[in-house]
Amino acid sequence: MNQNQLATIISWLFGVLVLSLGIMNILRGNDPFFGVALLLASSVYFPPTYNLLKKLSGLSPHYMLRIILALLIIWVNLAVGAINEGYYPEITG
Repeated sequence: MNQNQLATIISWLFGVLVLSLGIMNILRGNDPFFGVALLLASSVYFPPTYNLLKKLSGLSPHYMLRIILALLIIWVNLAVGAINEGYYPEITG
């Protein structure tokens, strides 16, 4: 497995993670607009959408920007997301 394949797999996995967090915030969270923002942010991580944005605009976000966005999404969800606010007692116990 080369480095490009590994990056593609990680990108797909994180895209699915952010997409599911967005859906959770829309359906059961305390801020559905935050969930919509997460749905939009997840499009940056899916390779087909990323390639389409790159083709249409001619710009591609630097990989460090995508990593920083990923860390920010994780931090925000752990700090102020629906799970932390207690909307999922079956997860938090």
